[in-house]
Amino acid sequence: MTTLRPLPTGRPARIAVLDDYMGVAHRMADWSVLDETAEVTFLREAIAPDRLIEELAPYDAISLMRERTPMPGSVLQALPNLKAIATTGRQTRTLDTDAASDLGIAIMTTDGSGNGIYATVELAWGLIIGLMRHIPGEHNEMREGAWQVQLGSALYGRTLGLVGLGRLGSRMASIAEAFGMNVIAWSPNLTPERAREGGAEFVEKSVLFETADIVSLHLVLGPTTKGIVGMEDIERMRPDALLINTSRGPLIDRDALLDALQNGRIRGAGIDVYDHEPLPADDPIRKARNVLTTPHLGYCVQETFESFYGQTVANLRSWLDGDLHDDASA
Repeated sequence: MTTLRPLPTGRPARIAVLDDYMGVAHRMADWSVLDETAEVTFLREAIAPDRLIEELAPYDAISLMRERTPMPGSVLQALPNLKAIATTGRQTRTLDTDAASDLGIAIMTTDGSGNGIYATVELAWGLIIGLMRHIPGEHNEMREGAWQVQLGSALYGRTLGLVGLGRLGSRMASIAEAFGMNVIAWSPNLTPERAREGGAEFVEKSVLFETADIVSLHLVLGPTTKGIVGMEDIERMRPDALLINTSRGPLIDRDALLDALQNGRIRGAGIDVYDHEPLPADDPIRKARNVLTTPHLGYCVQETFESFYGQTVANLRSWLDGDLHDDASA
């Protein structure tokens, strides 16, 4: 059993809250409970990978928001002052927890996203409706004095194809039913019985991409799902179909999607997640034809952040009080 690195002595602990993009973390929880024993710094800008070690070297503890900043073992090994990591969610794919444990760095996690549990589903439907009714474009045209520029399409009677039918996919299915849509689903391990339980009809992958009016992804990213939607799948899609991704960018072959968008082979796409985040300012997906983009907003709602940061503060308070044990994580 590895002994945890000791708390700093003779000075307050230095804590960095990483990737506070919107500058809201400070008001999502009562951080003042840490004032007597810690100095908390909120960092709004993402740290470039080649500067991560230098930027984080002074800190005793860091707070991570999901997978925004990867923390591989090579980085952890180069941070001898780092004693604790408070991360949001139960699991963080980009944090090497084994390396942290071996180094004696305390890992503290949180429960789920509270009342924001289905926020990503809500965003997915926002993207769908925005694309089907050309809402962003019509809004911009209204600002220029125009009136009724593009004819939209209704959802009723159309087919939603879900790639993934877990908790979020099933929620998508129930909302689609309320819109009067047909729902089909596929994933590597999905069975017809489980599909029915989730509110969808199981079909083979090729059938889903060939027949769905809207394809929406709801899978966890892993070795077996990376690139699971490739060029062949996108080429099967109908020319008036939409592709929606609010899960993880690398699930889709980026080049194949970009090519389809730029050449008008599908009606459009709603994208909230990307291979590299934050998305570079000059990335061509930002200006691709018929694409509605959002900056990974899926889980980013007040309810989720209050839950995540409230538990993060409690975890850091426990660490500062010495209430964590060598084999413990919150």
